[in-house]
Amino acid sequence: MPLDIFIPYWGDPDLLETTVHSVLAQDSDDWLLTVVDDAYPDPRPQAFVEGIADERVRYVRHESNVGITENYRSCVAMATEEHVVLLGCDDVLLPSYVRTVLAAHARVPEASVVQPGVQVIDADGTVVRPLGDVVKDRLRARATRHGRLLRGEALAASLLQADWLYWPSLSFRRDALTSVPFRDGMPIIQDLAIIVDLVLAGGSVLVEPRTCFQYRRHASSASSAKAFDGSRFAGERDYFALAAGLADAQGWHRAARAARWHVTSRLHALTLAPAAVRARGLSGVGPLVRHAVVPLRQA
Repeated sequence: MPLDIFIPYWGDPDLLETTVHSVLAQDSDDWLLTVVDDAYPDPRPQAFVEGIADERVRYVRHESNVGITENYRSCVAMATEEHVVLLGCDDVLLPSYVRTVLAAHARVPEASVVQPGVQVIDADGTVVRPLGDVVKDRLRARATRHGRLLRGEALAASLLQADWLYWPSLSFRRDALTSVPFRDGMPIIQDLAIIVDLVLAGGSVLVEPRTCFQYRRHASSASSAKAFDGSRFAGERDYFALAAGLADAQGWHRAARAARWHVTSRLHALTLAPAAVRARGLSGVGPLVRHAVVPLRQA
């Protein structure tokens, strides 16, 4: 069965074209592609996608902007195949991506999610190794030291300590993805939220080591912009409080502690403080410092 690839689109049309071309260049033909345009105010994406002479490619446009969470819901509601990808509109599939993730699903069919190997690229497409991604690699290696199919409290605690997944690279079993809803009011951290909800419900993650995806990091992304004004970390703080309560209710107290301490999130805020001072003065650093030094209290 083909891999159902969706691109919830709002962003740079040039980067979207790069992403779509990376799908067209797959060394497996076993895929479908749907671009779901969230009313981006530029006619180029529609003309580009509708101009592709491939019956596997379709274009859908919302009449008005619904926001990223609702666009994700739209994509999932349109999915018809057994395995689904919500691909970032600025990321790149390496030619072996479809073949690799479908083989992983076939090899371990009980896996709810497949996390393939990922390279990080900058705005220009150059492969880079930022410190945060070095940390992710080490934490992923630690999580998989006893095996690559992960589940239960150990997985939840690991991800709440540091989210080492790359959301747009993930391939989901459709039945697993539709079993848990996207949470409202958490646009920046909703990726971690839905994975943790899936794990709490008994889902699992298979880590596939073969690198077949390029994840783009650049300063204009929504998460990067919100980090400097502190709103990202306010949202993260709200989520970690919620996650701690959910984990405690399930008796997963180790995972609850990881959520309350959210160590890497706090360290991330601290590393951004000097840049926030340069960009916004002392008034810009307060939310970051508060997030970094004040842990959540146990309910």
